[in-house]
Amino acid sequence: MKRDLFGYHGRILRVSLSTGQLHVEEPSLTYLEHYLGGRGFIVTTLLKETPPHLDPLGPENRLIFATGPLTGVPLPGAGRHSIGAKSPLTEAYGESEAGGFFGAELKKAGFDALIIEGIAPEPVYLFIKNGQAELRGATHLWGMDVADTHTALKEETGERFLRTAIIGPAGEKMVRFAAVVHDLRHVAGRTGMGAVMGAKKLKAVVVKGNNLPPLHRPEILRELSHLMVKNYRKRATVWRYGTGANIEVFNLLGNLPVKNFKEGFFDAADKISAKTIMDNYGTGMHGCYACTLKCKKKVRLDGPYGVLPQYGGPEYETIAAFGSNCGISDPQAIIKAHEICNRYGLDTISAGVTLSFAMECFEKGILTVKDTGGLDLRFGNASAMLEVLQQIVTGEGLGKLLARGSAYAAQVLGGDAKELAMTVKGMELPMHDARLKQGMALHYSIHATGPDHCSGVQDTQFITGPPVEDWDSIDVCEPIPSTELSPRKVRMLYHNGLWKHLNNHLVFCYFVPFTHREICQAVEAATGWPMSFWRLMKTAERGITLMRLFNLREGFTRKDDNLPKRMAEPQETGNLKNVAVNPDKLSAMQRLYYQMLGWDEEGIPTEARMRELDIPWPLT
Repeated sequence: MKRDLFGYHGRILRVSLSTGQLHVEEPSLTYLEHYLGGRGFIVTTLLKETPPHLDPLGPENRLIFATGPLTGVPLPGAGRHSIGAKSPLTEAYGESEAGGFFGAELKKAGFDALIIEGIAPEPVYLFIKNGQAELRGATHLWGMDVADTHTALKEETGERFLRTAIIGPAGEKMVRFAAVVHDLRHVAGRTGMGAVMGAKKLKAVVVKGNNLPPLHRPEILRELSHLMVKNYRKRATVWRYGTGANIEVFNLLGNLPVKNFKEGFFDAADKISAKTIMDNYGTGMHGCYACTLKCKKKVRLDGPYGVLPQYGGPEYETIAAFGSNCGISDPQAIIKAHEICNRYGLDTISAGVTLSFAMECFEKGILTVKDTGGLDLRFGNASAMLEVLQQIVTGEGLGKLLARGSAYAAQVLGGDAKELAMTVKGMELPMHDARLKQGMALHYSIHATGPDHCSGVQDTQFITGPPVEDWDSIDVCEPIPSTELSPRKVRMLYHNGLWKHLNNHLVFCYFVPFTHREICQAVEAATGWPMSFWRLMKTAERGITLMRLFNLREGFTRKDDNLPKRMAEPQETGNLKNVAVNPDKLSAMQRLYYQMLGWDEEGIPTEARMRELDIPWPLT
């Protein structure tokens, strides 16, 4: 790799756990420009290196940690990284992102990405420092929770300020929605990447570095940083309360899921609001690398639900998943559930929705006290919810079944249980009701990983600030009612959705209030490559199409682009009692969206579009 490369080291570390061999690969300049990073690195590796229908927990699966061109630059939002593999939860394309400091530290340590293959004979961890890497034994760490592992790694490496990506016992036991936890509180939760690490007997990745790659125009990045910090002041509620700042507003609108998405209004929303949690248990806010927003809570809680404060506090998805969606009004129980997930390594969304599924099964008699070991697993029973959550980690009792996810559990239980699993492609829905946000409904149904609330666009009724002004200036964003599902909504999803998908290539933060002009400036300042809005959009579209090709290869079809039956039924309470997703309209809008992406009516990318995107290689 030529040394005039900017924004990248031009080095990818490949690790064979089966043989213990490590070597460095140098991607071509064309590859970097074509795919940028993050999702681009992940999906191309999976398509090129893995056979169809592989076992996600087998040695042939690849586990990829990927940064992007902006990772580690002095810019708010530049602390994220991506982790990808074939998902053990969905058996489709799997990808998860996390904030914090790990991604920037990996870049400082001399690598743009890691590709990990095989299965280690015994548990190991990967230690990387300033361009050097080695595998070390981790048998003594196996079984430890995340905090104890983090402490032990600091002691035995002698590195006080290292950064870690760790699995807890849930990952070791290959819970299908196990997470990868970074520095105790920054989590790559979705699609079960922790289970892939556990299957590979990789307890942790530890990174320490001091050398970012050179930047083409660092002074421009500093100017953009000052501008973005100024715009942050428009997000005062997030600054103070985190992403759960709007729980009570969402409750009034019908966006807050209640009792496994049955209902649309939670009487106790004020008791579990972010304001209530911060006022009573909060000790401050913390953030990610180079970021002044600090959107994440720190909490302290003593007593029977006592938690370790270093695990952070619950944000919106977690509060809703373990709170309203399980009928739980006790904020202490929600805080404890969050700590259990971070301590043992679980995705809070899938865990919470799987529990709400089990609660409804219990109330309908599909599960009985014999199945629950005597627990009264009704909505609102916080102690029973926490007990079953622990069982998911240990694989005991009902937890053994639920550890495979609610879609699998529904198949095993059969009958009416299948209609109670709130999943798409086998992954549980996020905490944004598709009946209110019908643009999100379309995105949930089509997205390759299953329902993802971050890489899709929030309906324009809920978008404010500089991004809306920016999109309005190029005539692709307008105030469309959130419950509308129409061609103009599809157009908005296509254009604005590409922008959100781009974040997964840049591996950049969803909350940074940048405009498309500013992000073009940032990428060009980092890399030195002439950058245009069109070029970035094509990168995002390239990634969407390649993810689709991976899923098609694994046997997924248009029939898998669906929503739970419940989304076609109105909520039982709240403001959306007369609103539902119309299946026929959803199907028609899916076909329109396929056409905009250059896919045929069955959702298969056409040869013309693949050649237009300059990705002809999957054709062969």
